[in-house]
Amino acid sequence: MRRSAGAARLTALAAVSGLVAAGVLSGAGTAAADGTPQAQGGATATINGLKTYGEAVIHGDGVDQRVSAGLFEMSVDGGGTLQTYCVDLHNPTQRDARYQETSWNGTSLGANRDAGKIGWILQNSYPQVNDLAELARRAGVGSLTEQDAAAGTQVAIWRYSDGAKVDAVDPQAEKLADYLQKTAGNLGEPQASLTLDPPAVSGRSGDLLGPVTVHTNADAVAVSAPADAAGSGVRITDKTGKVLTSAKDGSRLYFHVPEAAAAGSAQLTLQGSTTVPVGRAFASDSRSQTQILAGSSESTVSATATATWAAKGAIPAVSARRNCARGGVDVVASNKGDEPFTFELMGTEQTIAAGASRTVTVPLQEDQAYDFTITGPNGFSHRFTGVLDCKTQGAIMTGTTRIHNQPGPATVGGVAAADSTDLAATGGSAITSLIAGVAIGLVVIGGAVLVLLRKREQTDA
Repeated sequence: MRRSAGAARLTALAAVSGLVAAGVLSGAGTAAADGTPQAQGGATATINGLKTYGEAVIHGDGVDQRVSAGLFEMSVDGGGTLQTYCVDLHNPTQRDARYQETSWNGTSLGANRDAGKIGWILQNSYPQVNDLAELARRAGVGSLTEQDAAAGTQVAIWRYSDGAKVDAVDPQAEKLADYLQKTAGNLGEPQASLTLDPPAVSGRSGDLLGPVTVHTNADAVAVSAPADAAGSGVRITDKTGKVLTSAKDGSRLYFHVPEAAAAGSAQLTLQGSTTVPVGRAFASDSRSQTQILAGSSESTVSATATATWAAKGAIPAVSARRNCARGGVDVVASNKGDEPFTFELMGTEQTIAAGASRTVTVPLQEDQAYDFTITGPNGFSHRFTGVLDCKTQGAIMTGTTRIHNQPGPATVGGVAAADSTDLAATGGSAITSLIAGVAIGLVVIGGAVLVLLRKREQTDA
């Protein structure tokens, strides 16, 4: 089901207006670089653009949108390269956007009953199956080029990720897409390349704080002690107190805090090299379209965990993660002290009893930016920022337009726009350009409403 172009633009405008209103009421602002991201670890990468692709046509309400479809490439921080497909067809891809490996539940895949079929397609098509003759034989087609294979795979994924009515232009690629769609089974979400559970702990001075359990597919990861370890005396150890410099999957880490240590906090960092599991989601706080991993070189992965300690009183630990199934951000708060921990969260007072923990879900609108800080005793302060991006958009363009794979400020439907002037015709960029002007205020948005209404009247006429 697809909406008319005029209705899609009006819906996008309403969403932005709601974002502004929600931001004013909640104090949420643009995601800040110094806030604590909701990622729980893994690979961080920058998107380079579409590299191997063919063509596809998206159908909706009598309007056809011709786009490129295929594999993106990302450069991993610290070294490594990723290949990804888009699972967010109508949202734009921002040029040089930074992405973080994340769980499916932090993206639109979390509420998608067909996410497991997308996982199957990734494991059973290009580039995981790089023998193109064998892939062609399975699909019952004469032959496949890399471009055909990438386009057919992307089209099949879009049918499940976005429910799109989309066909590959090349007949061979279309046959591959049909084969993958009809044959797809269900696979579970793959293991993260590297995460720590929980990402925040607390306790009394003199105790072992933890455990923090390592989950990774790497053979081993290096453990870095807190930056001020020499001054505070805090060490990272196992349960027996043995100092650790490396860890593996299942390792349980502890913060060893001296009894005489003043109330404070510290952070440990793990880093290693591994191939990121196919099927892992990658999301960006810049509203750049969500990606899913199709292939990985040996890549750098990392994760952090924090510890807070004191001799008495409330001793909190907090972390946050996006929960697309519930439409918000889950804030996990615990208190290992001997007094209640009370804090304010988005205008509401929360109290965690001594020795207790609780998860509080902060409901947010789609595409809403959030920025909140939780404070506590002994200078405790944690800031969380980001953007809730849990849904695929349904906007389509107003005519048949060919979009080329050239560098530009954004891409739409898995393709880089030839220049910024093309974006207004695609529909997928409407919300991005409006969001860029949110800071100007509701006056500008009101003017945009009049412009859009006038355009719709002209179109209807």
